Amino acid sequence: MKSKIILLILTLITPLGCQKADKKQIQENKTFSFFVGTYTNGDSQGIYRYTLQKDGKLSRKGLAAISNNPSFLAKTTDGEYLIAVNEISDKDTVGSVESFLIEGDTLKLINKSSSGGAHPCFVTVNDAGYVLTANYTGGNVGLLQLNSQGELTELLDIQQHSGSSTTDRQKGPHAHSTWFTPKNNDVISVDLGTNELWFSKLDTEVQKLVPSDPNTLAMEPGAGPRHLTFHPNSKWLYVVNELDGTITLVEKTIAGTYQKKGSVSTLPVDYNEPNSCADIHISSDGKFLYASNRGHNSIAIFKVNSNDGALTLVAHEATRGDGPRNFTLSPEENFLLVANQHSNNIISFKRNATSGLLEYVDEIKAPSPVCILF
Repeated sequence: MKSKIILLILTLITPLGCQKADKKQIQENKTFSFFVGTYTNGDSQGIYRYTLQKDGKLSRKGLAAISNNPSFLAKTTDGEYLIAVNEISDKDTVGSVESFLIEGDTLKLINKSSSGGAHPCFVTVNDAGYVLTANYTGGNVGLLQLNSQGELTELLDIQQHSGSSTTDRQKGPHAHSTWFTPKNNDVISVDLGTNELWFSKLDTEVQKLVPSDPNTLAMEPGAGPRHLTFHPNSKWLYVVNELDGTITLVEKTIAGTYQKKGSVSTLPVDYNEPNSCADIHISSDGKFLYASNRGHNSIAIFKVNSNDGALTLVAHEATRGDGPRNFTLSPEENFLLVANQHSNNIISFKRNATSGLLEYVDEIKAPSPVCILF
């Protein structure tokens, strides 16, 4: 995609959605702007723009684009285009995906396409412009592509999941996220309903998702996998399980298949109240992993064993709000920002790269924030 010098100066580039930014793209002045995806069933009108100052303070730039329930966001790797899902509230209505041109602090709608299923709740894009969206109620994954002008194609393929698991939330498939694996066209989709990871390959010749063999890996009964994060070594990945409040270490074998290596709780041992996990991220040096608890309303901080990938709990940091949905590390990873959906605020924490610990810096109001994208 053609580069635009002005846009590259004013906007930051991030890989694959609501995740940490590429450190190569750090601005000289150390001030970063970011987009916030929201639910629009209250005061929100769509996608907003905020700024993180070099001292961790937050400020609001304003409404970047009017959009219907843009609950998850992603950027192309050149930083020119933003993609948002429309998580339409009607369970029988197929959702959509929107493409925007990034123009400074505003977004210009380019076009919209079907997501392939109801309640799309996640979107990601790879270097070649292929777009994946996870449709929660539809229980499937949609494949699209951006052309050189940032226009979304119509649906190229749909990967329909099937099956069920043990809890009330698992009576059928509920695709919650989908990920391009590092360095290749493999795809891992996380299904809370079937309680599995689904593996496939993106065949760019026919533009289809082709099932891998084996096609799935089951989590522990009732776990309810939601999101995952890849260790920098590309050998380990960590799955955050929404329903049972755990993180599962999954290891890629020499043969290219995946196996579970164990799970740890995200909660204190004496906590017995309702809780559901939401998001998970790892530092780029692979030393610390973070996961969000809704109910306990905390960020669980883990140290990663460099020999076997095992996790050791370091601490819990209260999120100073209710319902920490999404969180992210800043481009330099010296701050961690949390979107508290139910209390309508975003919190900034200073991150200690040596200890992994977090220290409160600032708070700002935001209407039903559910996704932060640098």
